[in-house]
Amino acid sequence: MSMWHYWTSFKKKLVLADGVPLLLIRLYLAPVMVQAGWNKYSAFDNTVAWFGNSDWGLGLPFPVLLASMAIAAELVGGVFIGLGFITRLTSIPLMLTMAVAAVTVHWQHGWPAIADASSWLADGTILLNETVMSAPEKLNAANQILAEHGYIEWLTASGKFVILNNGIEFAATYFIMLFVLCLYGGGRFVSVDYWFSRLIAK
Repeated sequence: MSMWHYWTSFKKKLVLADGVPLLLIRLYLAPVMVQAGWNKYSAFDNTVAWFGNSDWGLGLPFPVLLASMAIAAELVGGVFIGLGFITRLTSIPLMLTMAVAAVTVHWQHGWPAIADASSWLADGTILLNETVMSAPEKLNAANQILAEHGYIEWLTASGKFVILNNGIEFAATYFIMLFVLCLYGGGRFVSVDYWFSRLIAK
């Protein structure tokens, strides 16, 4: 047999596992969305205030309604995504939530989630945030203060300190992952959607 025959046979077998990448995306996204929704729900009054206040918050209209919708999308949607239940439909409000978060919360901070002045993503190639350039100075100052007055070895035992930049990186990444789920669904063999559709077909 030729190599082409073996390759074709291998590709046919790979198709049987084409739901696995979608399952991994779902398992990655589900706890992120549920946690975000739970955080908003457990501090509902603060969430509503943040949605509605134009001085230090988002300044959005109908803050109670919008906060409730965001909580429902993330809490219920996160569970549905994890199960692969009405995956395509569920991904749409979550994509909208990520898009709104990217524009209203993160856009002004540029691309990186973590301030890294050495990254080409912080030099204006994608959404310039000039404050990233001062991040090393802030980090050095913080480390010096901790070295003099704190338990720096204990505080840094599990990793180094970083300066949060709060750019759109995570929101954009989640949006892309949700867009994949919107296009392809929960995945063959590994989602409630798949087995439910099989049941209906029978």
